[in-house]
Amino acid sequence: MAPQLFFEATLPWPPTVNTYWRHKVTGKLATVYVSREGMQYRKAVNLCLMQLGIKTYGLEGGLRVEIEVYPPDRRKRDLDNLLKSLLDALTHAQVWKDDSQISDLRIYRNPMIAGMVKVRVYEA
Repeated sequence: MAPQLFFEATLPWPPTVNTYWRHKVTGKLATVYVSREGMQYRKAVNLCLMQLGIKTYGLEGGLRVEIEVYPPDRRKRDLDNLLKSLLDALTHAQVWKDDSQISDLRIYRNPMIAGMVKVRVYEA
């Protein structure tokens, strides 16, 4: 029996991990926080999920997540740099309780140029 598909969503192209986080040092205190670009991406993901009618339902249990990447251009890109901001935005949108629930994570590139990602979430 095939795993149950909870939802599929087409989302905007995520910022890379290099632009998602910012660091601030004040004296001996170092702070790491989500950048303005990261916050805007979180809001965009929330909006897309709402427009698609996908309820943020805090999925529980093990999950399988499949991500199909449609790059915005033909430049070389490391796929792993996209994961953190995308998964963080989905966690922030309360799609699941925590991304540690993901036991099977697949990411692959589609050669079509479109600047988006398709996310499919299944039960594990």
